[in-house]
Parts: sequence; structure tokens; C-alpha cells
Amino acid sequence: MLSKLTELFRRDANETNEDARIDAPVAAAALMLEVTWADHTIDDKEIATSTELLQQLFKLPATTARQLVDDAAERLESSTGVQHYTRFLNENLSEPEKFAVVTALWRVALASDGLDRFEEHTIRRVADLLYLSHNRFIEAKLIAKAQ
Repeated sequence: MLSKLTELFRRDANETNEDARIDAPVAAAALMLEVTWADHTIDDKEIATSTELLQQLFKLPATTARQLVDDAAERLESSTGVQHYTRFLNENLSEPEKFAVVTALWRVALASDGLDRFEEHTIRRVADLLYLSHNRFIEAKLIAKAQ
């Protein structure tokens, strides 16, 4: 019993440490890599699109954006899901900013040859966790397709 409690406190402390290392670009990069990996392949086009979108969304230099994508790829290996990142974005971004992130996720998914159903499912789950309506989810998809 005591060991289970100790483990719970350690896990809570690690989550707090993880929160200290997160910001909006880190969270967005992690979500982009979740979408990229949803079909169990990492496509170079999706990586390039993720880097470009991070530069645009957060006004980052190319080297910083690329480093965020590389870091997100490392985080993906030990990923426990998207809730940690969506919680951060919910607490720190406005609705239009969250909509821009979901639109970017669509653009990442559409960067490769066709949209995979697992990628769409991942984006839908993220949009739900960001409290975006279904209409906004579809609007983001249409905007991404038009771009």
C-alpha cells in the first residue's frame, strides 16, 4: 500500500516537472507528431509541414521549429496521450488560437498522400479535448483542404 502511494506521489511530481517544460509551441508540436504517427508511419512531408506550421503559428525561426519537432518525436516514444498537451492549450490559448492549432493538425494530416482514418480520429479527439464544436472541427478541415 505504501509503495503504491509513493509511486502516485512520484508520478504527480513528474507531471508537475513536465508542466514546467511545456509551452504552446511544445504542446502544438507534440500534437502534430501524434497526428503524424497515428497511421504508424512518419512521413517526411508531414514533418516538413509540422516545422513550417510551427514557424507560422508561433513566429519561430526555422531552427527552433525543427528542434521542437525533433523534441516532440522523442516525447512520442514515451507518450501517455494528448490530454497533457490539450489541457495546457485549454488553459493558455483562446478559442481562435485553439482553432488555428486544429487547422494546423489537419494540414499535417493532409500533407502526405491521403488522409488516414486514424489521423482523422486523432484530430477529432484533440478538437473535442480543446472544446471545439463539431462545426469548428469541420471548418478547420475545410480550410486545411483549401490551403
